[in-house]
Amino acid sequence: MLTRRELLQCLAALGLASRWPLGAQAKTVSQRLRTIPSSGETIPAVGLGTSRTFDVGGDAFEREPIKAVLGEFVKQGGTLVDSSPMYGSAETVIGDLASELNVQKSLFYATKVWTTGREEGIAQMEQSMQRMRTKTIDLMQVHNLVDTETHLKTLYQWKEQGRVRYIGITHYLVNYFDDLERVMRKHRLDFVQLPYSIVTREAEQRLLPLARDKGIAILVNRPYEKGALFRKTRGKPLPAWAAEFDCHSWGQFYLKFILAHPAITCVIPATSKLKHLVDNMGAGLGRLPDQRQRQKMAELI
Repeated sequence: MLTRRELLQCLAALGLASRWPLGAQAKTVSQRLRTIPSSGETIPAVGLGTSRTFDVGGDAFEREPIKAVLGEFVKQGGTLVDSSPMYGSAETVIGDLASELNVQKSLFYATKVWTTGREEGIAQMEQSMQRMRTKTIDLMQVHNLVDTETHLKTLYQWKEQGRVRYIGITHYLVNYFDDLERVMRKHRLDFVQLPYSIVTREAEQRLLPLARDKGIAILVNRPYEKGALFRKTRGKPLPAWAAEFDCHSWGQFYLKFILAHPAITCVIPATSKLKHLVDNMGAGLGRLPDQRQRQKMAELI
């Protein structure tokens, strides 16, 4: 977590200190857009995860760097923020800070239902709306396939009522890909969230082709393998040929590899550090690697 002094130094370096907090009218960067197949709506290809990073409670000092991250995320052209009741206070932090920054209308709210039972699911989703301070959730996902059939029945009704705009399912483990595939084939889904990275590519075998065939958007979690990818390249220079696809850091190297797959709609790296957020958003700018370059990237790692 950034100290107050580090935060101000980072803001000053980015030229933001004199005009913080940001408002919804702040000039934004033009990010790469991807289409949600079920609707034709476009969203920026780089989103923001909040697992662990936004679970800071109500302490104003602890919230300062998170507020900076969320404000800069919007300024950089980001919209999709992904959360869950599993992530402690993250939903509340998003709702409070979005209100303080006046960026509610700029965000695409994605969260999850993570409980068993119809009534319990309804209560939890209503609580998420209250915490995030929104009457409509853009994307509600069944978290880790917990009581999927029960919650999907509710979500189809809520979608018809306009309480949610899109419906999805998630998991973070490759071992559950068979279960994800079964639900993808059985149900009408707008989104599937799953793990995919330069070293975890099992989704390419069945799930990504299936998503394209059925018109399902793909959200990618754990793009950095919980930081393990940076340990692989620590102290190593970025290859000169990364400039061929406008890549300026190892973080962008890993994200651009993911975004270069045509089935990927949005990648959601989580961070509480402003400098990392700015670097992540850079992956949504400029060229992406072609198939030959992706193969070269994978061989390097």
